[in-house]
Amino acid sequence: MASILDEYEDSLYRSASVQQSRASVGIPHSGYVNARLEKETPIFNKQRIDFAPPEKINSLVVSSNQLCMSLGKDTLLRIDLGKPDEPNQVELGRKDEAKVYKMFLDHTGSHLLIALNTSECLYLNRSVQKVRALSRWKGHLIESVGWNKFLGSETNTGPILVGTAQGQIYEAEISVSEGSLFSTNPDQYFRQVYTLEEESGPAPVCCLEIERGIEGKFFIIATTRKRLFQFVGKVPEGTEQQGFSSIFAMHADHLPSFREFPASFGFSEIAFYTPKLRSNPRSFAWMMGNGVLYGTLDYSHPDSILSDEQVWVYPSDIDITVNKPISIVLTQFHFLLLLPDRVKAVCTLNGQVVFQDLFLEKFGLLTRMIKDPTVQQIWIHTEKVVFRYHVQRESRDVWKMYMNMNKFDLAKEYCKDRPECLDIVLAKEAEHCFQNKRYIDSAKCYALTQNYFEEIALKFIEAKQEEALMEFLIKKLSNLKPSEKTQTTLLTTWLTELYLNWLGILEGDPSQRNLYLDTREKFRTFLSSPKNKDCLFNNRASIYELLASHGDTEHMVYFAVIMQDYERVVAHHCQHDEYDEALNVLSRHRDEKLFYKFSPVLIQHIPKKVVDAWISMGSRLDARNLIPALVNYSQSASTQQINEAIRYMEFCVYQLEETQQAIHNYLLSLYALCRPDSLLSYLEQAGTNPNRIRYDLKYALRLCAEHGHHHACVHIYKVMELYEEAVDLALQVDVDLAKSCADLPEDDEELRKKLWLKIARHVVQEEKDVKKAMACLSSCALLKIEDVLPFFPDFVTIDHFKEAICNSLEDYNKHIEELKREMEEATQSAKRIREDIQEMRNKYGSVEPQEKCAACDFPLLNRPFYLFLCGHMFHYDCLLQAVFPNLPAYKQAKLEDLQKKLAATSQPSKTHHRPKDADTISLGKGQQSREQIKADIDDIVAAECVYCGELMIRSIDKPFIDPQKYEEEMQSWL
Repeated sequence: MASILDEYEDSLYRSASVQQSRASVGIPHSGYVNARLEKETPIFNKQRIDFAPPEKINSLVVSSNQLCMSLGKDTLLRIDLGKPDEPNQVELGRKDEAKVYKMFLDHTGSHLLIALNTSECLYLNRSVQKVRALSRWKGHLIESVGWNKFLGSETNTGPILVGTAQGQIYEAEISVSEGSLFSTNPDQYFRQVYTLEEESGPAPVCCLEIERGIEGKFFIIATTRKRLFQFVGKVPEGTEQQGFSSIFAMHADHLPSFREFPASFGFSEIAFYTPKLRSNPRSFAWMMGNGVLYGTLDYSHPDSILSDEQVWVYPSDIDITVNKPISIVLTQFHFLLLLPDRVKAVCTLNGQVVFQDLFLEKFGLLTRMIKDPTVQQIWIHTEKVVFRYHVQRESRDVWKMYMNMNKFDLAKEYCKDRPECLDIVLAKEAEHCFQNKRYIDSAKCYALTQNYFEEIALKFIEAKQEEALMEFLIKKLSNLKPSEKTQTTLLTTWLTELYLNWLGILEGDPSQRNLYLDTREKFRTFLSSPKNKDCLFNNRASIYELLASHGDTEHMVYFAVIMQDYERVVAHHCQHDEYDEALNVLSRHRDEKLFYKFSPVLIQHIPKKVVDAWISMGSRLDARNLIPALVNYSQSASTQQINEAIRYMEFCVYQLEETQQAIHNYLLSLYALCRPDSLLSYLEQAGTNPNRIRYDLKYALRLCAEHGHHHACVHIYKVMELYEEAVDLALQVDVDLAKSCADLPEDDEELRKKLWLKIARHVVQEEKDVKKAMACLSSCALLKIEDVLPFFPDFVTIDHFKEAICNSLEDYNKHIEELKREMEEATQSAKRIREDIQEMRNKYGSVEPQEKCAACDFPLLNRPFYLFLCGHMFHYDCLLQAVFPNLPAYKQAKLEDLQKKLAATSQPSKTHHRPKDADTISLGKGQQSREQIKADIDDIVAAECVYCGELMIRSIDKPFIDPQKYEEEMQSWL
């Protein structure tokens, strides 16, 4: 094990610079370099708005990118932050001394409520320019508004809640008419639903919030200076528009649940964090006298949504009697406190101040801080200046806090995109688990870190935690890249060794049977893992050695099956006389080479099953490669066992229709040895055509002769067309068999006669049966009595073949008469032919002077011509020109030769007429006469009419225009 560890250590490369940098900051080793190349921007990035108000800023609200600002006594400035260059100014139109006390803007940025210090309230819709007074609200100093985020729209607020300085909670609704905008009062109703009290009596309603949970349940949060109330209830389905009176009515006789704290600085404020637009808030922060109550909101609770509450006291430099907080804003992991001259950000995870921003005196005292929930921007203003904070990557360092709190899952969640931080968290979690003796969990975490492999492995070895070490190696192996082959090989080999050691320990302990089975299953899963397949395959020799060294034959076979090393599996079964199992492996995996290799062994013990397996493989097996196994088997086996070999050979011949000569020869040898009855039927079924016979004829003849199968030899002689040998051998067996052989050479009467003479001689001389000899005469028409007579002995009387002699004489007489009749018919036929020839010589036809050649349409009588019986007439040269291209090549050559000879016999004269005797002049010995040459030319040229004979029929598929002259002909027509 130590050697494997050393090898792995040598294979891992570590950069010295990385080691030094990690050592300098005192963190666990990893392969990451955490270097910041540029200064990181702060989480809360302040920006001063380039705006110089003409009058002092009294109040500022912002929501959905809509900002409303009260300036001086009578001016209201509205700015769409998407179009900051187009501000909208509205005059309140007040002539008295009333001042803006507070402003409230709904979540859509459409409805603005302006509370005056004279206990009056004004309303302004985003789509209009005129401010309207809400008459029903007069006489109430408005402290808070709970907007309806579920039913509100741009023209209607839906039922909302309004809190006053006297502690009353009113329900109201404001609607803008779309026709004539203020033809009616915008406030639809204004009715009291509840009064909040503290121990001293009614207290101002500092904040109101309406949220809807699951199953239509509503949660209403209301705060006073020291108390936080919760109203929980359902609004009947379909009556949501009627408001929340029913919820408050449920608490008419008893106080709702509330949280109370003793200290107070005259007011309180609650802030919520909403992660996404149009979703429910997830956490809250209530700023009150004792500190900040922070918690999460759980909407699944039946009576309270406040959960995981804790109070973070104010930092030590905040004295609520001197510089008490003014406002609070909540983000995902921080709450910001506004003080008269600074802003402090406190982490909600540990209560530590992580950010402080001090404002210069020239800007004046800070007045209010608010957050736009839709774009997560924070706004702060004084009487002169407006500031905006952008929240950037707020969760960047949260992982450290969760890690220090041992909340490792949350820590990993917030650094999953930062590998260097994730490595630190995993290392810390692994060490934490190790210290708490959770070794398996520690191993899983260590495997994901970049810490030194050898340090971690030795750590588990020293703790004697072999199971945890195996878990670490397994996880480490799963994280390796395909290119890291050396590390993969070492880990795989080490794990195999550990598994085998562990299995060996557990197997000997009966009390650990279940653990043994579980470990064995894990080991098999490890061996069969697709990811480890290539590595195990490449190093299978080492794995086999490990398995053999531990004597674990069970897993050796299992591993061989996984590696598809079926040869080793089959060999193992054969060595342990498990022949059926070996054959099952062969049949299941159907590997032809393994069948060839192990069949000689298996057929000695389970011949029938082996042959069945061969047959099931069908044509995938080459029977020639199985013949050696069958030969060895058949030499030592009984007749019944040889029948299995015959069964497979018959399957190959008759079912697979094998044509290999070796297969047929071997089947033939088996038939000759054990089944002579099947031998002749096989030979007859193979046929008598030597070109279609698959076995070796000479081998078959020798084999049958050795075993004395004469009928089979006769058949083979017949196939080889050795009829004399066939008849000679057949006469030793059966005369009828010889007779069947004698009639086979049908085209050779002389041979047939010779064969029949052999049979007749055998019958006369060997069997001395005169009657059977006479029967031979009747069986073969080629034999005559005179052919057989020399075979008879001298003592035989003529009475035995008198009838045959008479029949022979009668046949001779009939033959003579037939010849006479044929001679007379020939004489008559010759006479008729001579008469026809004479008649043809005297036949003639008449030609009129105006007749023209059928080919050239010129007068016919101007040149030598031909007249055919069909009536067509051609000049000699016209006919020659028409016939010559269509003649076969040999006739064309003959015609040219005849024309040359004719030209050679012509007299040197310009006239076309020749004396009559000139045509009959002999050209010398061995040469034709001129008349004969002309006759031969006529036989070729004028054999038939060129228009009516076969020439016209043969040329029907030829084009009228020669393709080679087509272009020329086409141009001539243009």
